[in-house]
Amino acid sequence: MFWVLLLLLAWAFAGTACLRLCLAAVRAAAVDVDAGRDRDLTPYEAAFLSGGPARVAELTLVSMARQRRLLLAHTGWATVVDPRGRDEMERSVIGAIGPEGQSRIAPVRAAAATADAVRGLADRLVRAGLAVPDGDGSTIAAGVRRVRMAALAVLALSLTALLLPGPTGMPRELIALWFALPLALTLSCLAIARFEVHPYSRWASPAGQRLLGGLTRRMSGAGDERTYLASVAVRGVNAIGEPNLRAAFAHHDRPAQDRPARNRPPHGRASRDR
Repeated sequence: MFWVLLLLLAWAFAGTACLRLCLAAVRAAAVDVDAGRDRDLTPYEAAFLSGGPARVAELTLVSMARQRRLLLAHTGWATVVDPRGRDEMERSVIGAIGPEGQSRIAPVRAAAATADAVRGLADRLVRAGLAVPDGDGSTIAAGVRRVRMAALAVLALSLTALLLPGPTGMPRELIALWFALPLALTLSCLAIARFEVHPYSRWASPAGQRLLGGLTRRMSGAGDERTYLASVAVRGVNAIGEPNLRAAFAHHDRPAQDRPARNRPPHGRASRDR
């Protein structure tokens, strides 16, 4: 009867995960949905609510590149053209690039995402009721992830019970039916969450998601620079229209000899040195 213990464990996983998701949905519904109703999101705020700190760093890089104050090469290098940052985010990016004025994009993005400027932005959004506190495991997104893991755990436990050697005292078809009940619970809970509260964001609160939805609707049909940056903030680097600029973010890290050619000695001199 070892399969009974596995069944109890499956029910524990499924019940706990589904209960925590329901509690997260209740807490989200109790949040003041009028938070931030009379305000517009800045591109930086939209970037954080859509993709978190990394999205803010990417937006800053794209904005500076389009203003020709930063060169983003398709080889994955960032080069400072104008060392004077116009706001805290830009100064964080320039500081992350370093005194040489040139660095790989990946470490710059990672360093800028953890800068004080981004943390300050996150704190302001949390206080305004638009963002989820960092590391809060009680959000709907975290609850959905736990239910998914519980469904996989139930499936694994059921397979283990069915593969147990020796007589179990009960037909395997009936054992499978018993395990189908907690599996059905988790899957139905995921289906309801998908229908009722999707999309579930890791970063934005319900009020923040509402403002993001309004921003997305306003972006359609407009074509100015602010709308372009808002599109990158909401959709990420995939919304970049320039192929070379988009390739700069998709480029994987390579050794230092792949530094842009402007930092290499002229071809003629290199040939004479050899």
